[in-house]
Amino acid sequence: MPTASLSEWKNFLAQQPNPHLLQTAEWGELKRAFGWQTGRVLAGEAGVQILFRPLPLGFSLAYLPKPLPGSLTPALWQEIDALCRQKRAVFLKVEPDSWQSAPPPTGMRISPHNIQPPRTITVSLQGGEDEILGRMKQKCRYNVRLAEKKEVTVRPWQDLAGFHRLMQITGGRDGFGVHSLAYYQKAYDLFHPTGMAEILVAEYAAQPLAALMVFALGKRAYYLYGASTDEERNRMPAYLLQWRAMQWAKQRGCTEYDLWGVPDEDEATLEAGFETRSDGLWGVYRFKRGFGGQLQRAAQAQDRVYIAPLYWAYLMWMKRK
Repeated sequence: MPTASLSEWKNFLAQQPNPHLLQTAEWGELKRAFGWQTGRVLAGEAGVQILFRPLPLGFSLAYLPKPLPGSLTPALWQEIDALCRQKRAVFLKVEPDSWQSAPPPTGMRISPHNIQPPRTITVSLQGGEDEILGRMKQKCRYNVRLAEKKEVTVRPWQDLAGFHRLMQITGGRDGFGVHSLAYYQKAYDLFHPTGMAEILVAEYAAQPLAALMVFALGKRAYYLYGASTDEERNRMPAYLLQWRAMQWAKQRGCTEYDLWGVPDEDEATLEAGFETRSDGLWGVYRFKRGFGGQLQRAAQAQDRVYIAPLYWAYLMWMKRK
């Protein structure tokens, strides 16, 4: 069972038209630095990068995020199965890089659990800047311009400790988990030198008010991490910050900006509840909806089971969580 080296995987991915960020060698190396093992296999013109989370007694969980559409050929499945069995994987979770769910292929079952947020908003970066702004909701567009008038400025930022402090403030306020400083530093060190990532900070009078880490690969950009303080919120720094991130992505040839995660509800439910609910990702949706994007839901995750008794034990454990 041949596995691809880091350089071989980078060369392979460079030849693909629009790979997902989570299939990059840099993403695999980021996860490898924080407890995962990484496996990369090729079969002809197809290939995947798989992440393995070690479990007690030598078992593991296997995770295949966003493989190239159409890449899961029979020949590649032979390599995937061989690697997963070598790693004693209980099962392999596949999250397709598609907005359209389809019946699972032979040997797969629809999973009740996703790893990545399944529902998101994607903003089109096609057209001129006035067109992009014109597609935003009026209040959002107003807030972008208000921030400029109120002397908010946005620039690249290399202060990872400062970025982490903002993330901790936001996580404590909004009740979501925050990675360690070492995690954000590693992500920056891996992606920034390649031109695939930037940290941007919105400031007023040299005071950091909001910051984000934006990623770009091919035609797609991704807003994965963002934070803000409670200071000077009347200056709307987060709105201008997102607009500058979209401009950064557009300059790199991206035509789509993925805002990455809103409540997993249909649009009618979201629109009916966003003004009254602030729990979970509801406050996030209230902010992100203003940028005029399209609400989309990723294809549901699928599981390929290798050790059935342990897989069913995993499902029972997840139900009790």
